[in-house]
Amino acid sequence: MKIKSQKDFFAGLMFMGVGVAFAWGATTYNVGTGARMGPGYFPLMLGILLAFIGGLITFKAMTVETQDGDKIGKWAWKPLFFVLAANFVFGILLAGLPSFGVPAMGLIVAIYALTFISSLAGQEFNAKSVFILATILAVGSYVAFVWALKLQFPVWPSFITG
Repeated sequence: MKIKSQKDFFAGLMFMGVGVAFAWGATTYNVGTGARMGPGYFPLMLGILLAFIGGLITFKAMTVETQDGDKIGKWAWKPLFFVLAANFVFGILLAGLPSFGVPAMGLIVAIYALTFISSLAGQEFNAKSVFILATILAVGSYVAFVWALKLQFPVWPSFITG
């Protein structure tokens, strides 16, 4: 068979790889049964479903004709860098890095940093829009995680809260 859509083919392979990895990793936990699920049940089923969907996408990529073969373009390095950097900075600011002397800055500061850094991945940057989005995300995250779910993690910088 000939690959008729490169994008779908490689996306399907990626989905299958991630699905198999999740399913395999889930087998190290107690899976249980459908009526009495263990901690490995959900990741196992999710991994199987993801691998199945990847198989369907890969099959479609080899059977359905696309215009010009749907070639894969070059890597988008700038968005990749800024999205990864935003996630690393979020993790570091949320909990801090005590071994390097970086204090925990809390949820609010971490969300603002995440939003501003990841917005640099796009073609255009509007500071006012990003600030509004960051504020909505910070308030929504505080309400959902701290107020509603009562999760215990730093909300404000440690030098403010003590």
